[in-house]
Amino acid sequence: MRRKKKLKKPVASFIILTNIIFWPLFCVVGAVKLLGYPTWLFDTVRCLSAWSSTFAFALLFPRIYPGQRFIHFVKQKFKNKLSLSVIVLIVMIQTAIFIMILFHIMNNYEETSIFTLSSWGMLSFYFVKTLLSGPLGEELGWRGFALLELQKKYSPLIASIIIGFWWGMWHLPIWLTTGFMGMDLIKYSFFFMLTIIATTIIMTVFYTINQNLIIPIIIHQLFNFFIGSINGNLIDLIMYNAILYSAVAVLLILINPKKVLYKIQSAE
Repeated sequence: MRRKKKLKKPVASFIILTNIIFWPLFCVVGAVKLLGYPTWLFDTVRCLSAWSSTFAFALLFPRIYPGQRFIHFVKQKFKNKLSLSVIVLIVMIQTAIFIMILFHIMNNYEETSIFTLSSWGMLSFYFVKTLLSGPLGEELGWRGFALLELQKKYSPLIASIIIGFWWGMWHLPIWLTTGFMGMDLIKYSFFFMLTIIATTIIMTVFYTINQNLIIPIIIHQLFNFFIGSINGNLIDLIMYNAILYSAVAVLLILINPKKVLYKIQSAE
């Protein structure tokens, strides 16, 4: 059997194919919503659209890593032992951000409830739905492959900014469904991109410390779950997240600049 040629620009090919798969799926999501189909169908198609990066990576895998098995690659991303201290630190940081945002929102909130979820059942369902329609579908391609691939050429910080930017741009269709226009849309888009890039830097730092894909999955899941559980103005929520996550990203860089600012030289 003739071996397929290896891709010359695997990350660029991955980003392009991810968007090619995502846009039609997202249009189907919109059609299901507009035509009034059942909620379960909407949630299913929306979940599938979130897995576009995994679908793209799986399709390109034989050309990116000729001779390797996709399942083996996936297993390798989860084989390293998880560090309890890293997980606890991640949870503490993101919970602290969540609490600080709650205090800001509460001071200017006039509705009956500050939370979007009113029962433990809804909380559990939303947690699982968020996990399936975000972190589990996105992290293998964006962090497990693209981020690490770019770090072969760039420093962790530069790789994070590049992937953070394109990961943020992948969300572009979602921006257009927020209902924001004019300056509101500009503000939302700016703070969204800032949040995405800052979050990617944080993921990179902790993923470097504990090289198990569960780490970025946890960070992604907590971010989505926390912001989705607060019943506040979306622009304010994304702005507060942008400021606080950026502050954490800068702090992590200052604490250990060698692991973030400089390319790690591989041993020959």
